[in-house]
Amino acid sequence: MSEVLATALALGEPAALLSLSEALGSTPREAGTAMLVMPDRVAGTIGGGTYEWAGIARARELLAAHAVEASLRMPLGPETGQCCGGHVTLAIRRADAETLAALQAREAEGAAQAPLVTIYGAGHVGRALALALDPLPFRTRIVDERPEEIARVSGTRVARVVGSASATAESAPPGAAHVVVTHSHTLDSLICASLLEANTFAYLGLIGSATKRATFLSAFRAMGLDEAALARLVCPIGGRQVRDKRPAVIAALVAAELIAAFAA
Repeated sequence: MSEVLATALALGEPAALLSLSEALGSTPREAGTAMLVMPDRVAGTIGGGTYEWAGIARARELLAAHAVEASLRMPLGPETGQCCGGHVTLAIRRADAETLAALQAREAEGAAQAPLVTIYGAGHVGRALALALDPLPFRTRIVDERPEEIARVSGTRVARVVGSASATAESAPPGAAHVVVTHSHTLDSLICASLLEANTFAYLGLIGSATKRATFLSAFRAMGLDEAALARLVCPIGGRQVRDKRPAVIAALVAAELIAAFAA
């Protein structure tokens, strides 16, 4: 969102920061959520619905009047066409260089605190997962020794690493998530063994069938790896209820698993 504001300010386009300054009871978004409002477009969302529309309209009135700030308090009940039951207070402020600096600092802090997700393998599923995670609150990186596959990865926030997946696993920081989707079962095994031996991951997912899981677990037990760590290995990834094996579907299911893993 800061990039949108930076562009608007550089072009001399008026913009307002519309923030949810107070959220009482049941509300679509939490206090502190913000969006940008320009005369002809918006960036971000504070939750949608009637109260967001009212906030956008009030922000545009502020911009047209060359005012600096305003506020709006609304109940989220039948009178506004919403049944959340809470109350919100919206703060509206004309954006300037100070607003941009604060927004950039906030985004940088959020990015630094975001969980790290490493995708091993830039094949069809790896690329689909990178794209699915791109807008989500993760620091996502994808690693593959094949530069031609890394070059095909989409996503504006995804870090692309051409290098050894097994070496990346060996140096993984604690508390990170790992999704192993390489082109080689041997490489899959090396990566998983390294991560399971350290057993400091928040999530470890391995693409494959129940048969692949059983085969790998047998090998890992022969290596003497801890049973508690082995029990944490997620394979197949994406659950067992949906049998659709299209890369984009697998990516959506794994993205949900990752969100749940860090929300627990």
